[in-house]
Amino acid sequence: MPKKIEEKKEKKEKKVKVDEFFHAVGRRKESTARIRLYPAGNGKVTVGTLTVKKGEVFINSRPAEEYFTGLASRKIYLEPFRTTNTVGRFAVTARVSGGGLNGQLGAFIHGVSRALLQIDKEKFRPILRKKGFLTRDPRMRERRKAGLAQSARAKKQSPKR
Repeated sequence: MPKKIEEKKEKKEKKVKVDEFFHAVGRRKESTARIRLYPAGNGKVTVGTLTVKKGEVFINSRPAEEYFTGLASRKIYLEPFRTTNTVGRFAVTARVSGGGLNGQLGAFIHGVSRALLQIDKEKFRPILRKKGFLTRDPRMRERRKAGLAQSARAKKQSPKR
């Protein structure tokens, strides 16, 4: 009597991207921001354990209003969306590291502007370029020089006697 051989069927499941996103990196001073714009078709996007609704901005898993606490910075971080009339069209997540809050804000704006370019380059590029959001600000902290008094540009120290 022949033995029944059980056939093992290997199911190959194709990994389908649940949500497509536009990725960009922005930099300012010592800060780096990695931005993801999700065109949330159904209204919300789940990224890891975080659920982001359309129109919300999350930075380092915290709402942007909570991350950038100052009144001035609250107005500034949405500026690329306001100038391109895309406020509320995307769910935004960002990983920001390095530098201080002002540098991180500049890096965030630079990254968001670059991500918006991937959506519609011909339409958004002149608008964002005119506002200066696409320009990488080259100004960096000047290094401390040896022999100078505790700073980069102080007078050279010398003993009196």
